[in-house]
Amino acid sequence: MFIEAPDGLFCADGGFHVDPWGVAPRAIVTHAHGDHARPGSAAYLCAEPSVPLLRRRFGPDVVIEGLPYGRPLVLGNKTISFHPAGHMLGSAQLRIEGREGVWVVSGDYKRAPDPTCAGFESVRCDTFITESTFGLPIYRWDPTAVVIRALRSWWEENRARGLASVVFCYTIGKAQRLLAELTNHTDSAVLVHGMMAPAIEVYRDAGVAMLRTETLVDRPRGRSLAGELVLAPLSARGTPWMRRLGEFSDAFVSGLMRVRGVRRQRAYDRGFVLSDHADWPALLATIAETGATRVLATHGHAEPLARHLREHGLDAGVMRTAWEGEAGSDENA
Repeated sequence: MFIEAPDGLFCADGGFHVDPWGVAPRAIVTHAHGDHARPGSAAYLCAEPSVPLLRRRFGPDVVIEGLPYGRPLVLGNKTISFHPAGHMLGSAQLRIEGREGVWVVSGDYKRAPDPTCAGFESVRCDTFITESTFGLPIYRWDPTAVVIRALRSWWEENRARGLASVVFCYTIGKAQRLLAELTNHTDSAVLVHGMMAPAIEVYRDAGVAMLRTETLVDRPRGRSLAGELVLAPLSARGTPWMRRLGEFSDAFVSGLMRVRGVRRQRAYDRGFVLSDHADWPALLATIAETGATRVLATHGHAEPLARHLREHGLDAGVMRTAWEGEAGSDENA
């Protein structure tokens, strides 16, 4: 089905690349994070809700087409369709049907409910290409509500101490999920770094309900930010922008925070374990639900996951890609 070409996964019979890391004549994109949606290709096809995010990334002159979830499209001798991945707004799994049977490329996905995007849909297939960002048994997520309550309590504790609460999180997906989840706990406005504002606006235009947001530009200089909640990208840490916040406590929200050594290494005051990727139990459950007899793991802990699957009787291997998962840029999550 796929050739592992220099520019990415190439389906010759369909004439398309999937999430190419190079330049392609036709790129099918599973979602708008920077490790999966890279500039330079001649034309892009994605799930319909992802179009505004890709348009902001690539500009108004790039050819970007959107296909509604579940609608089939014939490309060459392949029939493709997008199905919700639950990872972020517009994220999709790609189903491909042809002579070799049905393949599904998962992109990045999660199984936990998320008010900012369509929920994950299990898709039956013969071969499943799965992410493995957190493909080790140590990675098991607590319910989202538990994590959000803990974050809210930490914010209140900092308010009582006269501190701002700075939450470092990924710019596209995680920031909007936090703003949506916190609507169940407060109606306060949240300060956000200017880098986050464009994607937040896209989510609002898509009808996602989130807390009101302001940037530091909206606040008079010299005004105390004690007690405020501030969302910032990882790249803002240690920059002059931070000096405007005054005294603060900081935290990082990511599945990476499950590992104590990573928390110590990153030296945040707090780590909140909330990921937009599937944990170990969800990866195994998803693979079982697909009914796939062959599984290819990619980006993350691919080899341990594939080895576990082989030990349990599946034909499983590793597919090498340039995708990064949650270890990537400010945008990934």
